[in-house]
Amino acid sequence: MNMPMESATTHPSPQPMQTGRVEPVEIDIRNVSLSFGSTEVLKGIDLKIEPGEFFAFLGPSGSGKSTLLRAIAGFGPTPKGEILLGGQDVVGTAPWKRNVGMVFQSYALWPHMSVARNVAFGLDERRVPKAETEKRVNAALEMVGMSQYADRYPSQLSGGQQQRVALARTIVVEPRVLLLDEPLSNLDANLRVQMRQDLLRLQRRLGITTIFVTHDQEEANTICDRIAVMADGVVQQVGRPDDVYDTPANAFVANFLGTANVLEGTVKREAGGDVFVLPSGIALPCAENARPGAGKLVLRPQSISFGGSSENGLRGTVLSAEFLGGMIRYAVDVAGQTLLVDELHTRGHGRREAGEQVNVTVRHQEGVLIHG
Repeated sequence: MNMPMESATTHPSPQPMQTGRVEPVEIDIRNVSLSFGSTEVLKGIDLKIEPGEFFAFLGPSGSGKSTLLRAIAGFGPTPKGEILLGGQDVVGTAPWKRNVGMVFQSYALWPHMSVARNVAFGLDERRVPKAETEKRVNAALEMVGMSQYADRYPSQLSGGQQQRVALARTIVVEPRVLLLDEPLSNLDANLRVQMRQDLLRLQRRLGITTIFVTHDQEEANTICDRIAVMADGVVQQVGRPDDVYDTPANAFVANFLGTANVLEGTVKREAGGDVFVLPSGIALPCAENARPGAGKLVLRPQSISFGGSSENGLRGTVLSAEFLGGMIRYAVDVAGQTLLVDELHTRGHGRREAGEQVNVTVRHQEGVLIHG
């Protein structure tokens, strides 16, 4: 039987398990490229992750996020470029010499071992003395809230409990970097919400530099300090979740990080100010000093509301309605342009019906203009 990949973490010498914060390290990724045959999957990645930061690689399947994470861990082909952990370039260094801990989507727990023995596995491989192993295992299980399950076996645990054990097995060897590859994707929706908050608390308690890979923008937005949105092996944008959401760098980021109306049109200079003209001829005010020419105007559904007079609103027809719990998302046709409009849902408030004529008002100051 192969050794679980989570056990690829190492520590240069046995040390007591620390229950406080660790010394965080910086991760500096410089011009990293990687190809599988003729297919280039990472294309000149440049990223700097601050010491102790909870950072996310966010993107769809095939964007390169997991490949980049594995390159940091040392799994797979050797990339071009530099990956500095705490100032040391680890490209070409064996995984077990990098002192990083990686938790995968699959828990990969030994089914014939108890929880305690699973967590102790990496320490046993390092020939840590028995008394020290027991102390560190107990501390790791306490950190993830699994002390009372030490004698159980993986088959006796829920998915969330198994993921906690996988986390304990990783942190028990005291890695200097924690890498999480879609660790919550196998859990149901409610448990994912609980586990992501538990992950954040654990990361803050340890103070360890952490990278979280996910395709779920809600997960990244709620727990990470900064995110790198990736597509086609390229980092599209880096920033705080709210900053990236509010000011997307391009249409891909706008659409991937939440729902957006991305309207194509042309910026024109008029006496009353710059306007963004849609193909239908509708003109919307836009930011001052916008560059004339073709572009895209990004408007979130919550930046468009129902109401307004015929003078300051746009006349449209409701096409459909999607109930989202706290809100209803409408598709509204305005002169051949479909706009998504969010309206707060309250109990007893009727839903607008398809075919209903409505006025909508665009808060143009909330829009983001993307040139080109």
